[in-house]
Amino acid sequence: MTKNHALVSFTGVQKTYDGINLVVRDLNLDIQQGEFLSLLGPSGSGKTTTLMMLAGFESPTAGEISLNGVPITRTPPHKRNFGMVFQNYALFPHMTVADNIAYPLTVRKLSTSEREAKVARALDMVQLGRMGARYPSQLSGGQQQRVALARALVFDPQLVLMDEPLGALDKQLREHMQIELKALHRRLGVTFVYVTHDQTEALTMSDRVAVFNDGAIQQVDVVNSLYETPLNRFVAGFVGDSTVLHAEVVYVDGDTCEVRLPNGVQLRGINVNAAEVGDAVQCGTRPERLQIAPAPAANTFETKVADIMYFGDHLRLRCEVPGQPDATIKMPLAHHQLPELGQTIQVHAPEEHLRVYR
Repeated sequence: MTKNHALVSFTGVQKTYDGINLVVRDLNLDIQQGEFLSLLGPSGSGKTTTLMMLAGFESPTAGEISLNGVPITRTPPHKRNFGMVFQNYALFPHMTVADNIAYPLTVRKLSTSEREAKVARALDMVQLGRMGARYPSQLSGGQQQRVALARALVFDPQLVLMDEPLGALDKQLREHMQIELKALHRRLGVTFVYVTHDQTEALTMSDRVAVFNDGAIQQVDVVNSLYETPLNRFVAGFVGDSTVLHAEVVYVDGDTCEVRLPNGVQLRGINVNAAEVGDAVQCGTRPERLQIAPAPAANTFETKVADIMYFGDHLRLRCEVPGQPDATIKMPLAHHQLPELGQTIQVHAPEEHLRVYR
């Protein structure tokens, strides 16, 4: 992936449908040439509206969208030369697979021989080389999605936009298609912009993820940084699982602070967004970072095991903490000190992985 310049830039982009409520507010985002960028967020967060403005199906109320430094805010969709893949595939049922894929080339008035060569290449690209004569109704959901992808890629667009394209597939097929899409992206080097509300999908496939909430980007980052170092409460709660403890700050020491839980236990963690003494805060840590401690020690708290859940490759303990949400601990199956239901245990939250949010 090259990061020498931004292929697309959103600058101060806003969108409102009623003149009052901003669906997208002051969006500033650079999309790099050749990257796989996912727009991740809950329903109504602004991610799909952002994609539709990039595609040209919606117009910004304010701000500018540029492609290679040239404004495209008023360029109609068919002149932007972007590939689009939707959740419902949008295939023509009366056309064969080959004719569906050839459609963008027909619109662009390519010769028959050029069309045939490009369609054959696109079919091979999505591993449907022998399916050109079939109709969409004769294909599985996964195969139809591949046809939609081939149609989006056949005219060599510089950008492919995808709106929840795997949402209609079952879990196993969706996970298989995630791997295929990522491999295809790596092979082609085309820029992908992908909308999803599925955090696992975003983490699995993307180079970077932009997390949306309430019309604004909360954080845009590479996936490991997004997971390990979320910048605020929302990102910590939305991306991956978190065990959360409510507390009050009692001491601040540079980038770290000490907090006190309602039961008097004190913990030390990273002061993410400048909480001050007396602030009510949330302390978040990933379930796999928590460890069972043999005895009370620094950065431990007491819990009671309420449930033990088997997940195939690991176990999860659901633990009750008085006056707090339940704590989740993720443990490998081969762990040597598995507790029992109802047992009271000491849990260690490593300081470097306990993040404090105001």
